[in-house]
Amino acid sequence: MAAPGSPAAALLAVRASALLALTAVLAGCGSRSAGTADAAQAAREAAETAPQPAASCPGTVMHTLGQIAKHVYNEGVSSERTGAGLAVIRRSVALRMAIERGDPAAAQAAAQSLVAAGRITNLRVLRGAGGGEGTGEVLADAGGAAVAPLRGTITGASGAKIARFVTSVWSDEGIVAETNGIAQSATVLRAGGRTIAGSLALPAGELPAKGTLRVAGVTYRYSSIAAQRYPSGSLRIYLFRPAPAVRALCGGTARQTLVNALASVARLIYAGEAGPRARLQVRRVQQDPALLRAVAARDPEATRLAIDDLLTEHIVRLRVSVGGQLLRDVGGPYVLAPVTGVLRQGGRTIGSFVLSIQDDEGYLRLARRLGGMYVLMYMGRSLVKNSLGPAPGRVPETGAYIYRGRRFEVFTVHASAFPSGPLRIVVLVPIPYA
Repeated sequence: MAAPGSPAAALLAVRASALLALTAVLAGCGSRSAGTADAAQAAREAAETAPQPAASCPGTVMHTLGQIAKHVYNEGVSSERTGAGLAVIRRSVALRMAIERGDPAAAQAAAQSLVAAGRITNLRVLRGAGGGEGTGEVLADAGGAAVAPLRGTITGASGAKIARFVTSVWSDEGIVAETNGIAQSATVLRAGGRTIAGSLALPAGELPAKGTLRVAGVTYRYSSIAAQRYPSGSLRIYLFRPAPAVRALCGGTARQTLVNALASVARLIYAGEAGPRARLQVRRVQQDPALLRAVAARDPEATRLAIDDLLTEHIVRLRVSVGGQLLRDVGGPYVLAPVTGVLRQGGRTIGSFVLSIQDDEGYLRLARRLGGMYVLMYMGRSLVKNSLGPAPGRVPETGAYIYRGRRFEVFTVHASAFPSGPLRIVVLVPIPYA
């Protein structure tokens, strides 16, 4: 140890003082940082829970629906859907062999076949492992107008990169239809001051990102999000909703308005499972010759085989009865939104059925991916589906709820289980919602 009063002791004292000063500064920085974050959170909480002026409510509704549109668009950027699309391209032996042979006709045929299979909406194959994307680089090009381009490379049999590609899983029509359905809005894609997809007739020229517009005598509120056009370029996705329909979602506070808007989305997701798509499947079942023959003969095994064939497209469960007695019930254990129908042959009723096109897991995943919401499903007191986490405890049907330190606002969708009976869907909105 240095002797008191020595130069070494003085140096140690200086170093100790500097260390203490630095510690104090760092502690102060941390305190200020934490304090700033706490203040920002408190300010947001106050703004979201204070009485909301009527004039600001439409902006909250349209901003929330814009967030939904962003979730829908991002399904074409990074999701199970994009993963499946990229995989079919990279696994295509026909495409790889055509590229290795330098055969444009075969590459075009392979690209068209991949698009027709439905996993992707577009595919442009570019020569070589690197370079530009001009016309001279294109080996094959299939598909129509689309958004959200994805890029990747194709590997040859030797393991070397032999080509590049641009693809998409969102056609213009597809994303317009999906966003229309889930946000209950008129969706329009615009670029360069003109409409490129969507049914709402808008005037030419640039539109602000959000605002109010009167079209054909109807006043609309609208918002928009930035997006990428396929194969390159930018566009905006606009959501238009009639002003009265926007005001119908207004709450007393900004947070209640947010919850109202998301509740309308959650109910639309559920209603869609018993809507036109389900009715298409009802007609398909009613016109299936194998099923009609089996039911007319009251043959359980033949009925099962016919149902197995019908479950290959959209239907997740089908229950057939004759004279009030169950003949066969085939499909997943937990499904929702049952739709009923009657089977007729030769002008007489031979049976009835209940079908569903969505299981509980499917709804849960749609609410999470497209709405950013968590879901708990109850049949009676039994929790049958849970995207929140273990041991959620007692969750209110509506209002505030805290799970492991995280805050949520809760609402409930009263639905139907399969083949009948109540299904309670408790939906949790994370706060803050982004």
